[in-house]
Amino acid sequence: MRRMINVMAALTILAGANAAPASAWAQDNPQVAEGSKLYKRVCFACHASEAGQNKIGPSLFGVAGRKAGTGPGFSYSQAMKDANVTWNDEAIDQYITDPKKFVPGNKMVYAGLKKEDERKEIIAYLKTLH
Repeated sequence: MRRMINVMAALTILAGANAAPASAWAQDNPQVAEGSKLYKRVCFACHASEAGQNKIGPSLFGVAGRKAGTGPGFSYSQAMKDANVTWNDEAIDQYITDPKKFVPGNKMVYAGLKKEDERKEIIAYLKTLH
């Protein structure tokens, strides 16, 4: 337990004050590490990775496994509230490929991430946010 706390503290220091938190095991998982970098480049401007810290978009903390439109404290579009989607790997992949196609009428202004390997990396990282 102490080693995990020390690793998490070191990762937090190395990541910097404005970086998204990393899982303690991310250092051993290259897909998660790459996903963390991509998240910071592609998602972080609009989405926080900490619980309860919504930005322009909702916090993505705990998004994996959650029903669409139900994150606390965020004003979702009616389309997202009505979407019958649970954010599993497949749903996240389809959404970040083309948000407007997957949930027509949602508020996210993003064209999508077209590279499959990058989507897998982001998904691997999002699954650590819990």
